Formats: sequence, structure tokens, C-alpha cells
Amino acid sequence: MQHKIISGLLAAGLCLATLPTQAADYTIDTKDAHAFIQFKISHLGYSWLLGRFNHFSGSFSYDENNPAAAKVRVEIDVSSIDSNHAERDKHLRSKKFLDVANYPKAEFVSTSFQELADGTAKLHGNLSLHGVTQPVTIDVTQIGSGTDPWGGYRRGFEGHTRFALADFGIDYNLGPASKEVELYLGIEGIRSDNKSRPRQRR
Repeated sequence: MQHKIISGLLAAGLCLATLPTQAADYTIDTKDAHAFIQFKISHLGYSWLLGRFNHFSGSFSYDENNPAAAKVRVEIDVSSIDSNHAERDKHLRSKKFLDVANYPKAEFVSTSFQELADGTAKLHGNLSLHGVTQPVTIDVTQIGSGTDPWGGYRRGFEGHTRFALADFGIDYNLGPASKEVELYLGIEGIRSDNKSRPRQRR
């Protein structure tokens, strides 16, 4: 009898071990400013212009046992561009650059996630900006994951990519050194099944 019980427990454990794991869903924590989309572009080849988008939202899913199934979706309020100079920001919002009156939103939707041997990854997807959709690849590094002090669970990544403005129909000529823009993304997500108690976040 005891042998049958042990055999049954072992069989049940084996069945559980072979069940497919489920990817966890995360909401990007923009509410408490634990996520950033920043840009860097050369100014005439003489200096760097740095800025960010203050308002965006998004989510991602990730399964440690199946990273290739990861998915990401981010929507950006393009009019929230902030280069720390009000007059320049008006210029960047104008028809000469982002034309936010006609194209107020940008969106990135992933198509695949490729984990590399060195622990980094390539996130492939489609970026829609200025009325044009183009494929882009983001170099990704996972920063870490685990519980937070308030009973929740978080996971964070950083990403880098660059692309030519002309590929998205933005062709204002600032010289050859200013043809491409670099993006840096710092993304911290809160797992959607959190049962966190109310708290003051920092």
C-alpha cells in the first residue's frame, strides 16, 4: 500500500513538472516614474541633445523558462517630448519634426525576442512613428527581478536602439551627424497578479 502511495505521488510530481509554465504579465510602472524613454541626437555634429518622453504606457509578458515567448507593447504620447527647453520643444512638436498635431502617438509592438548566450537579448518589433511603421531591433539587458518591499513582484530591463529619422519621414536637415537618433529605455514592470497592500512608493 505504501509503495502505491509513493508511486502515485511520484507520478503526480512528474506530471506537474512537465506542465507548461505560464508567462507572467507586467504593467510598466510609469505611474511612479520607474520607467524612462530617453533620446540622444547629435546637434550639428558639435554637441549632444538629450531629452525624454514624459508620458507613455505599456506592458510586457515574460517567462523565465521560455524567454522567446516574451511580448512587449508600448504607446508613447509624442507631444510629451521634453528636451529641457520650451522653445525647442515647440519646434520638435511642429510639422518640421514630429508633427504631433497629425501624429500624436507612437507605438512599439514586439514581434520576437531572441535571448543570446551572454545573457543579453535582441527584441525585434515594429515602431510606428510620424505615420510610418518600420521594424527596429532593441538590444536588451535584464537588470533583475524579485519581490518589492510592499508585497509585489517586479522585473526590470534596459534597452538601446538607434534609427534614421528619414526612415520615419522626418527629413529636416541638421547635417549628416544628426541623421540618426539613439533611444535608451529603462523599463520596470509590476507583475499583474500582485496583491500588494496600499503603500507610499518611492
